[in-house]
Order: sequence, then structure tokens, then C-alpha cells
Amino acid sequence: MSEAGATPQKSLIDRWSNVSLARRITIAAALWGLLVLIGGAVALSAVYRAQTLALLERDLQETLVTLSRELIREDAFMVDGRITNTDRDFFPRDVRFQTQYSGQYWAVVGINPDGTIAGDFRSKSLWDEDVPITPELITRAVAAPGITQFGNYAGPADQRSRVAAQAILIENRPTPLILMAAADRSPNDASATAFRNLLLGTMIALFGGVFAAMLLGIRYSLNPLAKLQADIARVREGDAQKLGGDYPAEVRPLTEELNKLIEHNRDVVERARTHVGNLAHALKTPLAVLKNEAAGQTQLDDVVRRQADAMQTNVEHYLKRARMAARAETIGARTDVRPVIDGLARLLNRLFDAKGIEVTVEGSASAIFRGEQQDFEEMIGNLMENACKWAASEVKVVVADTPQGLTIEVQDDGKGLSMEEREAAMKRGVRLDETTPGTGLGLSIVKELAELHKGQLELGVAALGGLSAVLRFPRP
Repeated sequence: MSEAGATPQKSLIDRWSNVSLARRITIAAALWGLLVLIGGAVALSAVYRAQTLALLERDLQETLVTLSRELIREDAFMVDGRITNTDRDFFPRDVRFQTQYSGQYWAVVGINPDGTIAGDFRSKSLWDEDVPITPELITRAVAAPGITQFGNYAGPADQRSRVAAQAILIENRPTPLILMAAADRSPNDASATAFRNLLLGTMIALFGGVFAAMLLGIRYSLNPLAKLQADIARVREGDAQKLGGDYPAEVRPLTEELNKLIEHNRDVVERARTHVGNLAHALKTPLAVLKNEAAGQTQLDDVVRRQADAMQTNVEHYLKRARMAARAETIGARTDVRPVIDGLARLLNRLFDAKGIEVTVEGSASAIFRGEQQDFEEMIGNLMENACKWAASEVKVVVADTPQGLTIEVQDDGKGLSMEEREAAMKRGVRLDETTPGTGLGLSIVKELAELHKGQLELGVAALGGLSAVLRFPRP
């Protein structure tokens, strides 16, 4: 159960670990940028909405102050605390208070001991609507006389109003009066909404510009890594011996360590070659002594000679394979193909001139083998020499350098090999014709050496009628 639950999480982590650095930075920056910009837009719009509401409440407070100033006139109340002369024109004179449902309202409300409205007189703008004040707001105002309380009210005329209420205590009056001022807050809300939309649009445009600049910055910042990759490829392909050029301070330690690694690789390969050579010399002498000491005609001499020959064959094979493996691991080795093949063709034309063999070379003149010249000479030399041994009169070498890789085909016009013979010829130590000199290691060595260089050897039927031996090396 726990393993099944952990699999999706592990899979997600694995997928994220494969995401490129540029994409990681882009995603992280985009998420953070969206969070900051959207959060900023929401916060600023909230501040603006609160500020417009505060301005509206300040206007309502000023209306209440005007009402209270008029009501404290000496002739405004009777002895028992009732309001008198309510028809006098001493209340707020703003024309909006005289226009029906203008959005600006005031009222002076009398209340009963139980908190209900006993009566009121009001601005003409209220007309015959109920006084826009809630019982909850009345209760709060009565509980704190002289302090303005604010609330919302759905009306009059279905307007969403902001209401300010303040209770004042009157001498000889058993209950306080409630001074009320209200205003339609729809224009303020619309203004806040328009500001929010404008702000969001601005933030989105800003985010687009910042994101584009960030992408350019990321691409520019990661250019040294692309250059490093290209330089490493040049070293691997043999176009350069080490990483060069100017790199930023953050990348320079990496290039220095890579250069040290390349140099160390070369040193290891050179030491391996030296050890293989020393081992070869150390083994040849004892084997030669054994063969010389077994020069007699006894059964023991014959056994020693045969075993010494087998030991020498195995030593030659494995020492040659060790040398090939060491050379194949060399970083940056490269060989021009045509000069090597053309040189071998001239040599073989002279050696097999008496047999009437002609060796020709066709194909790309700029082909490159990604490996050391000694390895390439050993592979192509073996194939070309075998072709000359079995050809009737002609050997052709065709070089093809394509986007898929390097292909070299050696053809002859000899009798060729059957399918079974081609399979047997690839095995180490197998000789199809005991009358020709050799150890039977030629094609097996070529096959192993090609595989060490990520390539392959294929045997088939040539267009000339004989054997076709094809070396294929994929593009690195």
C-alpha cells in the first residue's frame, strides 16, 4: 500500500529532475511573478476600495456634523425635548438633498424605549422611502452616544447605500435622537472595480514584459553552458585538445576540472599502452624459449610446441585487444579516412601486382573516423588484405560519410562466402582455408575493434560478385 502510494510522487520527482535548468528557472520565476503581481493587484485594489469608502464616510460624517450643529440651536427644542420648527430651512442645503432619490440622504430619527423608530423628519431626497437604517445600527448608535456608527443598507430605490448614524442625548428627552446620513455607494464601488480591472490589465502587461525580459536573460545567462557543450563536443570529436575560451567565473572551475580529467584520461591510456607493451615483451621471450627447447621429435616436444603455439596465439589476441580497448577510450582522437585507405591501396597494389590485383578507392574525401589512426589502419588493413588474398582481379573500397554515420565497404570479385562461412569467419581462431598463412584472428579482431568504437562489421555479397565487408560507425 505504501509503495503504491509512493510511486506517483517518485515519478513526479523523477520527471522534475529531468527538466532543463532553463525550464526550471522559467517555471519558478513565472509562478513567483504571477503570485507577486496578482497579490499586489489585489492588495492595491483593496486599498483603493477602502480609501474611496473612507472618503465617502468622511462626507457622511460632515453631514452629521451639520445636522448636529443645527439641532443644538436654542430654539430647536421645546421644554419637553421635542423638536420644534422642523419646517425651518436650517438643515443641509446641498441640492442633492432636495432631489428625489439623488443618492444623498439625511434624517433625524426619534426612537421608542424599545429601540423602534417612533418618527422622523428627513431630506426631500428620501421621499416616501423607509429611513435607510437597520435596527442593528440603531442599537450600536444608542449604545455609544456621540460616536458615529457605519453600516450598509439596500435602499432607497434599491440603491446600495452606506449609512452613518450617531445618537445624541437631549435634555428632558427620555430617548436619544438618531442622526442619520446615507449615500449611494455604487459610484464608489464602480470606481474601485474599474481601478481593479485597470490595475490587473497593467499588471498582466507588466508581467508579460518582465517575463519576456526574463526569458532573454535566462537564455543569455545559460549561453556559457551551451558554449561549454559545444567545446566538449569538439574535444570528443578531436577538433580540439582541451576546453578553451573565456567562461564566466561560475563556469570556469568546471572547465578547469574537465581539462584535468581529459589530461588524466590521456595519461591513463598512455600508461596502459606502456604496460601492454612491457607485458608483450615479457611473454614473448619465455614462449620462444619453450618452443626452442621443444625442437625434438618426442611426444612431449610435440605437446609443448602445440601448447606454446596456442599460448602465443592467445597472448597475441588478448594483448592486441587490450591495446585496442585502451586506444578506443582515448578522448578526442580522430583520423582522416581517405589518406589512410589511399596509402594502403598503393601498398597493396605493389604487393599483389604479380597476382594481377587492382585496388581502387571511391567516395568521400573528407570523411573522419572518430578514433586513433592505428586502430583504423588495423581494421581497414585487415579487410583490404583479405580481399586481395581472395580476389580474382579487383578490389574496391567505397567510403560514404552521411548524417547517419561513416560507412566503409571493401568488395572483391572472388568466390565469396556462404552464409555459414560468413558466420564462422567472424569467430576467433577460425581459418576457412588452411593453405593461406595466418592465425584466424583477422576478422574477429576487426569485429571486436569496430564494436569498441560503437560500430559493427557486416559480411555480405559484393556487387563485384565476391565478399562484401562493411564497417559502420554511427555519428557520435
